[in-house]
Amino acid sequence: MCTVCGCGTASVEGHHHHHDHGSGSDQAHSHGHSHAHDHSHSHDHVHSHDMHFGQGPAGVAVPGMSQDRLIEIETDILAKNDRYADANRAVLKGLDAFAVNLVSSPGSGKTTLLCKTIEMLGDQPLAVIEGDQQTANDAERIRATGATAIQVNTGKGCHLDGHMVGHAMEHLELAQQSFLFIENVGNLVCPAAFDLGEDCKVAVISVTEGEDKPLKYPDMFTASRIALLNKVDLAPYCDVDLDLYEKNLRRVNPGIEVIRLSARTGEGMEHWVNWLKGSLARKQGRAAAE
Repeated sequence: MCTVCGCGTASVEGHHHHHDHGSGSDQAHSHGHSHAHDHSHSHDHVHSHDMHFGQGPAGVAVPGMSQDRLIEIETDILAKNDRYADANRAVLKGLDAFAVNLVSSPGSGKTTLLCKTIEMLGDQPLAVIEGDQQTANDAERIRATGATAIQVNTGKGCHLDGHMVGHAMEHLELAQQSFLFIENVGNLVCPAAFDLGEDCKVAVISVTEGEDKPLKYPDMFTASRIALLNKVDLAPYCDVDLDLYEKNLRRVNPGIEVIRLSARTGEGMEHWVNWLKGSLARKQGRAAAE
């Protein structure tokens, strides 16, 4: 267990391997759950004051561990991850492939969105890495579209990392000038910190989640180049303000691009697919110019 997340082991569809974050990764990590106060006190008392465990240079609190030590451990973990991510990036560059890291909370509609995207891309070469703690349900849904997919089960881990993605890429045999879609574990916290070698993070947020979601989880939306505001067909039934959603997204990331869409009805999907095609073409153009 590490201080950045709660990861232990991961398996790539039967290829089980130890998920090692590097030195110091055996340290216990509270992830905001191991608080130095008694949970037996009354419900009214719990809500009579605010408690902040994310203050200090490390941005997290672990009982018995200094902020300096937490920073040291996290730096080591992320540095090791970055080496794997850089190797993944080099492979993708050699293939002129464009990699998208889809991040969101559970239930935002990532897999439905991805299935619709694959359908609209037609014969465009692509492959998918599916990240979940357990089951191969989402990979099976992707394969039903005819696309190649690898399921990565993270066990107790709450995100994919560079090593997992690199291991999955070895089994995918990516084609030249293809898309690689990485559907991360549903979690708006830890995936923000871990580079997978992707070209960009794409945050998928459902209108059902509440307009303040970007303000509650700013790191994820700051790290994302584009936000897909999904399930807009449900907006009339959710008493939701789509303009406020966009305003809050830009409060935490002024440069973020926002596309309103519905993977279920197809509204806005053409805009998203055109964004993907344009991004791939621009990457190939830059490579040709080098």
